[in-house]
Amino acid sequence: MMEVFLKSDPTGQNKFASEESPEFSADGLYWRLVNRPRAWRPPTDLYETEEFIVVRIEIAGVKDKDYTITLRNRRLVISGMRSDVSERRAYLQMEIPFGEFAVEIEIPYPIQHEQILSNYQDGFLRIILPKTHPIHRTQET
Repeated sequence: MMEVFLKSDPTGQNKFASEESPEFSADGLYWRLVNRPRAWRPPTDLYETEEFIVVRIEIAGVKDKDYTITLRNRRLVISGMRSDVSERRAYLQMEIPFGEFAVEIEIPYPIQHEQILSNYQDGFLRIILPKTHPIHRTQET
């Protein structure tokens, strides 16, 4: 199993540092992606705004019934199956993966589970995870 640890750049320049890099902080927040050896991993974008964490996955040709999204604690798992056509072919080039796929993402922030949204359109699955924001109010007396 291959694991990659990424930490978002606090400067907001959309750069990431790997764990081996001197910029990685053991006590900082990080993304953890896990690649299953028997399943292919579709191209996946992760980004965040002030209010949301957004996951965008390219799974063209997959039907709605052929993938699942689960969130347990802070681990988001998107898995499914992309079927190949049954006709026999002699490939000259083959780059499009078929079969089982999986993406696992460890979310670094608490999420509002009841407000998660997902949309599958034009070959892209988009999952919007609203962050839980603690409210700290101080009253002046």
